[in-house]
Amino acid sequence: MSRHLSTSGADIDAYMHELGTQARQASTVLRNLDTARKNAALLAIARHLDTARDALIEANAQDLERGHQAGLDAALLDRLALDETRIDGMIEGLAQVAALPDPVGEIDGLRSRPSGIQVGHMRVPLGVIGIIYESRPNVTVEAAGLCLKSGNACILRGGSEARDSNAAIAACIARGLAEAGLPAAAAQVVATTDRAAVGRLISMPEHVDVIIPRGGKSLIERISREARVPVIKHLDGVCHVYVDATADLDKALAIAVNAKTHRYGTCNTMETLLLDAPVAAELLPRLAEAYARHGVELRGCERTREIVADAAPATEEDWQAEYLAPILAIRIVDGIETAMAHIDRYGSQHTDAIVTESYTLARRFMTEVDSSSVMVNASTRFADGFEYGLGAEIGISTDKLHVRGPVGLEGLTTRKYVVLGDGHVRV
Repeated sequence: MSRHLSTSGADIDAYMHELGTQARQASTVLRNLDTARKNAALLAIARHLDTARDALIEANAQDLERGHQAGLDAALLDRLALDETRIDGMIEGLAQVAALPDPVGEIDGLRSRPSGIQVGHMRVPLGVIGIIYESRPNVTVEAAGLCLKSGNACILRGGSEARDSNAAIAACIARGLAEAGLPAAAAQVVATTDRAAVGRLISMPEHVDVIIPRGGKSLIERISREARVPVIKHLDGVCHVYVDATADLDKALAIAVNAKTHRYGTCNTMETLLLDAPVAAELLPRLAEAYARHGVELRGCERTREIVADAAPATEEDWQAEYLAPILAIRIVDGIETAMAHIDRYGSQHTDAIVTESYTLARRFMTEVDSSSVMVNASTRFADGFEYGLGAEIGISTDKLHVRGPVGLEGLTTRKYVVLGDGHVRV
């Protein structure tokens, strides 16, 4: 169907039903594919992305122009942009996914029972996955690649701001699937920007097994509220770095600057810096100078402002903020207890880090901080599927059921019991 579909409810319903039906049919093919064929498809898609670089950048330029005219902020424009480096990243991500072990069909935990049977778990695909995302056209490739390798069909609904980029990428995916002899419906990009398509996608349990939203908090809240299909999600990324009194201050400086300034518009960017009081007087001026070079606005507690006079007063809202911008909240605390209490109250259970030379405090922080990723002496920016060795990621989950943290191949599978016998009957 054309991208310029009629926006009548009946047309959208029929179109989404068609996509869902085709995806369900494709999923029965994908779940039985051997690893070699899945890898062949991934590498074929990568080749078509490589040969279509000019078309991808041209399509993205149209999206960026519309974005500028629509007044999109700098963080959204950064997420939207495709350049040679990001195309390289998409291609490398597909190659890495192809090189990863295939989780489908793995059997683990096999144990013998007194009856003589053996019981274990087999890893199997989820089925059909719907992914709803904003701005980042590279998600189209990441999602399609991970779903394909894990044996799932996917229905991808990108944001209207990236419509031309996503269409160009979808064409590369379609050519790669065809080259590998796989059904086109293995990875479908919704060909309408009508918001009603989202409402239909999240309410088709007969066609879709899981929904994964990637985008702003308002989008994810809407999906979580309205979906009739299970959702894998995180709402926001209020990430912290806590610098303990025992920290190596050079390490702390490097980590705290990287965690904030490496990229502003990502969910694993530090938004609040917590400094143990004994190191604040020495470290804060160095940090303030580094942040000033990057144009980062500082908002601090009263004790912070006594050391950095030009920091703005931090409000209660600042401790809860996911800025996605060059703004940082800073609080001086009295030890790890206060730091962890702050994280527990204001954090989003996404990613939190401690900088310390104390093994005891590091272990305690890892044990007691209830986040999907907890780090010791490392930047929060490492909370990423690519950096974790998952190839690409389809998102980060702060939920506690099914999967938590960066969602890679295993996160897109489930397990079923398998029982091995040799004529055994129950008596």
